[in-house]
Amino acid sequence: MRTELIDGRMTADANGDVVVFLIGMRVNNFRALRSWWPVFTAMPRMLKELSRDKGSGLLGFQSLLGFPRVLYVVQYWDSKEKLFAYASARDGQHRPAWAEFNRRLRAGKGKVGFWHETYVVPAGSYESVYINMPAFGLGAATEVVPVGRRGESAADRLGS
Repeated sequence: MRTELIDGRMTADANGDVVVFLIGMRVNNFRALRSWWPVFTAMPRMLKELSRDKGSGLLGFQSLLGFPRVLYVVQYWDSKEKLFAYASARDGQHRPAWAEFNRRLRAGKGKVGFWHETYVVPAGSYESVYINMPAFGLGAATEVVPVGRRGESAADRLGS
């Protein structure tokens, strides 16, 4: 991910529908390392797998920390169909990680929590602005352009 600051007001150069997938875990018991560590280490493997496959549908992602217990990833996908295809692919990292998580969940007695949310956002129903920031979020997943190309205000950008 690029980390250099981009001066001024930028916006994401995204076109079409976007799927926003939030996925995360909550460590309910820090001492139960064997319950939450496998969950914690599975996500980077999946993101690496998806990032290598340009046809996977993953546009980009941002890892975030809800200190001190919550870790999550905001993912941007080009379609819900590709997200679902990855989730159910028998030859990918997700299926075995999900099966292992479910085994640990049954035995773990609430030591780790898991959640995800999926939003299908139609074209024209999202906008963004990044001021004196490196490329971030949807802008990092696609590209960033000066706001003037898509409209000076949030209302303008939502109408473009």
